[in-house]
Amino acid sequence: MCIVDAFYGMSKLQEPRPVKLIIGLIYSQNAKVDECIERLRDSFGDIDFISNRLSFQFTSYYEKEMGKDLSRKIISFKKLIKRDELADIKVFTTKLERTFSMTGKRTINIDPGYIAHEHLILATGKGYYHRPYLGKGVYADLTLVFRNKEFQTLEWTYPDYGGEDLRRLFKELRESYTLQLAEELGE
Repeated sequence: MCIVDAFYGMSKLQEPRPVKLIIGLIYSQNAKVDECIERLRDSFGDIDFISNRLSFQFTSYYEKEMGKDLSRKIISFKKLIKRDELADIKVFTTKLERTFSMTGKRTINIDPGYIAHEHLILATGKGYYHRPYLGKGVYADLTLVFRNKEFQTLEWTYPDYGGEDLRRLFKELRESYTLQLAEELGE
């Protein structure tokens, strides 16, 4: 018997609980954000939360492509998803970004992810040492972890996701997810 198995016990393979789909939008002033949100609703079902418009001033990364004075919204969906759906969702949202592009440049950046009890994951097309590959050109970014009753940052957490306002918002969405999960699974 392996010493590790003796200490921890044999792992049991099972499907994880479903998770709460969230989408972060970063958009320029000329973006058709309401139309984009409707397309997301058509694809992923009823929306149970849309944040107010938030100013996005944490990085100049998007300025060359999208201009200055960018805004952000966070959306969550009522229907819970399987974790392994995230790669397909990212492929869809990448195509949707192109739909709203003007002169070959994005007007909306669409970042899907999910909230689980233990963490917040975002989907990305950029690999890195902390981003496991999901398939279809998509990687999982471990953005926040839930410890000591709070979402906590990691060394690579994007500055806006690590900010107090968004972490508080994600905690509220996690609480909503917990109630939703209890209702759906009868817990």
